[in-house]
Amino acid sequence: MKPFDYVRADSIADASAQLGGDRLALAGGTDLIPLLKDGLCSPGALIDIKHAGLPTGIRVDDETMFIGALTTLAEIERSDEMRRILPLLCEAASVSATRQLRNRATIGGNLLQESRCWYYRHPDLRCWLRGGDQCFAKDGRNERHALTSRNPCVTVHPSDLAGCLLALDASVHLQSASGSRDLALNDFLVVPSDAHRALHLLAEQELVTGISIPVPAIGVRSTYLKAMSRKAWSFALVGVAAVLTVENEGIVKASVVLNGVAPKPWRLANPATATSPLSATALADSLGEQFERDAAPLAHNGYKVGLARALLAQAIDELMSPA
Repeated sequence: MKPFDYVRADSIADASAQLGGDRLALAGGTDLIPLLKDGLCSPGALIDIKHAGLPTGIRVDDETMFIGALTTLAEIERSDEMRRILPLLCEAASVSATRQLRNRATIGGNLLQESRCWYYRHPDLRCWLRGGDQCFAKDGRNERHALTSRNPCVTVHPSDLAGCLLALDASVHLQSASGSRDLALNDFLVVPSDAHRALHLLAEQELVTGISIPVPAIGVRSTYLKAMSRKAWSFALVGVAAVLTVENEGIVKASVVLNGVAPKPWRLANPATATSPLSATALADSLGEQFERDAAPLAHNGYKVGLARALLAQAIDELMSPA
């Protein structure tokens, strides 16, 4: 690991002014520190933002739930109010990492994780996402990668919570020394392109300050299911975030997002309406057929299609089954 300076920022404005170039933000450090140790990141300075006054904790009013950027995954997992209103976020947090990491990892950092692709993380390779000319996974080991070859990069977004927040139509709050802005998370998370080789639109001197989520109406049910390569605490092979609006035991709206299958969590089109409500079986079949039609597996990850269909059916069935 190369030497670097450590700077403790005492305000959001100070932190923003300190950032830029090779000066990187440090909060929980659960993603950044491994990058440093593996030689994939060589900052000139780490700007400690934990004491800069960034919001933490969970607040709820009649219309909105706000999660401060420094709120840990453990706090989300343990929140009784979160479990009552948005159980899928508690479920996603609980399977995102080990208990030790959940106690350190922040929601802001969780959304900004770097790719977990083994080619991206290889110290001797310069893949397309790191500024090279080639995505090595397309013709290499791609069993955990995206179900498409159309994009220049076939990594998958590593965050479990990202898909859940997309399904909930969340917005992200951003701040820099020059001002603040709000973006729908659906706009903030992006598929990497030649013009922007990153998984998000955070500007160089910006900080995530929090996330806002519309409080769901009565009749909304939610869950998160995740398939992993081992029993617990690994990254999703496939994850399903499902938010269903139910009236008279018919599904009138379905907001469903898949993790582990694309560089940006994959939102499925909603086939249910108030005038044409669907049963659990009909919804699962419609979403599964839609995904299978649009997915384009690589050489070694076709198993994800069947896995996604099975998880979709399981999530919807669990939400519609009597308690």
